[in-house]
Amino acid sequence: MAESAAVEFRIDRRSGVATYLQIVQQTKQALRLGVLEPGDRLPTAREVVEATAINPNTVLKAYRELEREGLVEARRGLGTFVRRRLGGAAGASAADSPLRAELADWARRARSAGLEKDDVGALFTAVLESTYESAHGDGPYEGTHGGEPYEGPCGGAHGEGTSEGTHGTTPPSTTHQGDQDR
Repeated sequence: MAESAAVEFRIDRRSGVATYLQIVQQTKQALRLGVLEPGDRLPTAREVVEATAINPNTVLKAYRELEREGLVEARRGLGTFVRRRLGGAAGASAADSPLRAELADWARRARSAGLEKDDVGALFTAVLESTYESAHGDGPYEGTHGGEPYEGPCGGAHGEGTSEGTHGTTPPSTTHQGDQDR
């Protein structure tokens, strides 16, 4: 049986973001960063429940949403497996990008300048929104990129008029036992 990918979901109960959406967002972030690859098995619902103390139905709802989006597939008796990557060029992950190193340097300079994490997130989001607004010329930035909520530097989605925002979340590490029952 395939081992679960090294993904740990971090649930922020104070974020105002639905728990299942936090799992979806963190899974997408892990796909973009190359933490999860096609063929990796997500943690079982039981493993996620044990690690996070959330309702198993919440985990199953998140996995169903990821399946609906074509990112994972449930295999009866085996679990839930990653079907495809997210992000730019095929085979390249954002984690390997030279831009990541530049962004990390920028974040260290911002911290050295006395900016708090939320200040850096707000600044980054504002620059990102104005850059994509002017680059695409499609009017006010709607908080999406390619039809999906933009997941910010802290793992949270930033979307105009949405309740999606999870600053401080980290890429997931979970296994999904409920899928074994499907």
